[in-house]
Amino acid sequence: MPKESFVKRYGLLIGTGLAVGAAAVLLTALGNPANMGFCIACFLRDIAGALNFQRAGFDAEVGTGIVQYIRPEIIGLVLGSTVIAMVRKEFRPKGGSSPMIRFIVAVFVMIGALVFLGCPLRMVIRIGGGDLNAVVGLVGFAIGILIGIVCLKRGFSLRRAYQQSMTEGLIFPALMVVLLVLVLMHPSFIVFSAAGPGSMAAPILVAFAVALVVGVLAQRSRLCMVGGIRDAVMFRDFRLVSAFIAIIVAVLVGNLALSKFTLGFEGQPIAHSEALWNLLGMVLVGWGSVLLGGCPLRQLILAGEGNTDSAVTVTGFVVGAAVSHNFGLASSGTGIGTGPVAIAVVVGFVVLAVVSVMNMQKLEG
Repeated sequence: MPKESFVKRYGLLIGTGLAVGAAAVLLTALGNPANMGFCIACFLRDIAGALNFQRAGFDAEVGTGIVQYIRPEIIGLVLGSTVIAMVRKEFRPKGGSSPMIRFIVAVFVMIGALVFLGCPLRMVIRIGGGDLNAVVGLVGFAIGILIGIVCLKRGFSLRRAYQQSMTEGLIFPALMVVLLVLVLMHPSFIVFSAAGPGSMAAPILVAFAVALVVGVLAQRSRLCMVGGIRDAVMFRDFRLVSAFIAIIVAVLVGNLALSKFTLGFEGQPIAHSEALWNLLGMVLVGWGSVLLGGCPLRQLILAGEGNTDSAVTVTGFVVGAAVSHNFGLASSGTGIGTGPVAIAVVVGFVVLAVVSVMNMQKLEG
């Protein structure tokens, strides 16, 4: 069999990575918070706030907090995946693979992400912006993935999923349509921040359109931040890593062109320099994401394809965001949260360890 050409093997993934990085720079230039063109954790946190699940930084005088907004980027990512999956006849509703375990693990993945202040996608975007705290996070992320790989090699599995009805698969995309209507109509019962990161946003329709394209590309390329390191270590397959690197390169070039690149640990936007917690937060994210079968971005894309286990996982992320802010676990630019952060992270590691051990299957041979 002839070998695949470089373009055929890596072209779509590198192209997707460059497009994601360019989109992140564009959205930031148009109003999103600095180094946050995309952040699945932060944006789901904002949506939780808009729905009044959390009221971080609430100001009674203006009636809003600092991280409440229905982010069109989340909606666009999901619906982009749904549309292309429908067109290519890849919309196949399935689920039932340990949904409650997935929900609980997702809660702790989100807690870890908000201790760090970003999902794996924002981590690489922050690296492209010169934030060295994100490099510390990357080390923790890789450690977490390596722990997860050990679990996989010992037979970890959340067992098979089963075919489900079209109605079941369409519920999550339908909820995204409802959110789109709400952000466009701006009803009084939805909270929109008047200050802070939640008030910083690219124009709604532009953000939605850009995310729609990214959602299509992510679905076609199977883009996954966790999968890149996992596949490189387990199978010596570096295709997903190439997308990972391409995002950093695109963001780096974009930031340099716009004079937005700032190298260092201190003074980075919506970031803190407490290295231990940046590291441990991302260990939790990496390990948990391996158990879930994909990073937060990948879970959104799978939910758009009709995977109800991923829809449950995303719901767990939203609950985890609410828990993080309601109990003071989420970090801020000044440092880690004021609540029992250490206890929450340790409990997260214990939960992941128990889930890992209890779901290891006996390997044959």
